[in-house]
Amino acid sequence: MKTTPLLLFPVICLCFAGCGKKPTTAVEPQLPAVALDTFFAPSAATAAGAIHTLRATAKPGDPVVVTGRIMGRDKPFVEGRAAFVLGDPGVLTPCNEKPGDECATPWDACCNSSEEKQAGTATIQLVGADGRVIKQGLKGLHGLTELSMVTVTGTIDKTSSAEALIINASKLHVRTTP
Repeated sequence: MKTTPLLLFPVICLCFAGCGKKPTTAVEPQLPAVALDTFFAPSAATAAGAIHTLRATAKPGDPVVVTGRIMGRDKPFVEGRAAFVLGDPGVLTPCNEKPGDECATPWDACCNSSEEKQAGTATIQLVGADGRVIKQGLKGLHGLTELSMVTVTGTIDKTSSAEALIINASKLHVRTTP
C-alpha cells in the first residue's frame, strides 16, 4: 500500500502542534486581603501580664493578655506573614537603652543571653478563619515597628510549647507614646 505525502500532512501537523509553546503552570488562586485593621484596638486591654510569667502557667487554648516590645531577633517581623516576635521588657533590654552602646539593631537584644531570649520572647501571629497565619506583613501598620510597645489579647496556640510560646492575637494595641 502506497501512502501519499498529502495524507501524512495532518498527522505531522498534530505531532508538532505543541512545539515551541511554554507549558502552562497552575496559578495559586489569590485570596482577598484580610482587613488587618480589625485586629488593632484603640486602647489596651487591662491586666496585661509579662511573657516570662505567662510561660510558666499558660496552656494551649488559654486566653491571655500580654504586653511587650517588638524585639528579641535581628528581624522580629516575619516577612509576608502577620507575625512578629514580642519581647518581655522585664527580661530583655534593647541595646539602645544601655549607656554607650551604639548597636545598629538594638531590638535584637544581642546583649542578652540565648536563655534570656527564650524565656523573654513570644511569637505573636494573626490567623485567619482557616487557622493559618495570614499572608500579609504587619510591619508599619498602625505604627508597628521594631521596639514598639504592644499589648496583645489572644489565646495560646495549640502548637505552643515550653520552648516556643505562640499566641494567636485577636487584638493588638500599639502604644504611641514612649
